[in-house]
Amino acid sequence: MSFDKIFEYATGIGCKAEREVPMSKYTTFRIGGNASVMLTPLNDEQLVSVIKECKKENIKPFILGNGSNMLICDAGLKTVVINMCRPEPKIELVNGDTIVCDAGMNMSKVCNFALDNELTGLEFAFGIPGSAGGAAYMNAGAYGGEMKDVLVECRHIDLDGNLGSLKGDELGLSYRTSAYEHNGFIITTLVMKLKKGDKAEIKAKMQELLQRRKDKQPLEFPSAGSTFKRPVGHFAGGLIEECGLKGCSVGGAQVSEKHAGFIVNKGGATAQDVLDLIKYVQDRVYEEKGIHLEPEVRLITVG
Repeated sequence: MSFDKIFEYATGIGCKAEREVPMSKYTTFRIGGNASVMLTPLNDEQLVSVIKECKKENIKPFILGNGSNMLICDAGLKTVVINMCRPEPKIELVNGDTIVCDAGMNMSKVCNFALDNELTGLEFAFGIPGSAGGAAYMNAGAYGGEMKDVLVECRHIDLDGNLGSLKGDELGLSYRTSAYEHNGFIITTLVMKLKKGDKAEIKAKMQELLQRRKDKQPLEFPSAGSTFKRPVGHFAGGLIEECGLKGCSVGGAQVSEKHAGFIVNKGGATAQDVLDLIKYVQDRVYEEKGIHLEPEVRLITVG
């Protein structure tokens, strides 16, 4: 099997390699079957090497960040998963106002680094459960801010193993998308330009937004974040609530009783439970409101 070759090659270059890894342990939904092989490169050199080896074996790897905003199918991923969350991700301050960090770094840790250096502009992202790379990939946003406001460059590796970068308008940042969603390149590094601010004010804003998340979002249950994209002129959660769907369940999946824009795993939910509930919600909202809800959560099926 080519998976065996990839596993042996990765182990040989010092890359962490595991077989038959439960993806439920690596997603915020706590749902998903096994990945055939999971590799965790410790640096970009190892990452380039395994990407090139995957190409030799005609394998398209799946790139994993912090596992938010995704639903892994129950059958698992019959491919090589590359885990970008390194044990010791790098982050540094450049020119006093620019943060450069590894894509696999937790976004809240990036926000705390900005706070420590008295930089404002990332407060909106504090509490977002994803990795920095994932935030860039989907132009994550909340509370009036988005990655587009601060992201000036992404460095990447293409699927041939070549290094490159996109800057400014090349990033293609718009509502919940970026150029990387279309080109398939692997984000390795983010460059974010912020502004000097008052540390006490930055901290207060971060805590205020975190408290708002805790008050309004169902953080006590596993989820993938907001289930649906915001329809033009409406809020998905409001439409769903108006249709009387709060608390509606399929198996272990439930429309949150706290915030109807979230589908949560109340315990033992399968990916199929979530998909069936998404379809039911879409159908009801379309029937009653004439509006089609587009999922923000990505269904991942490989192999």
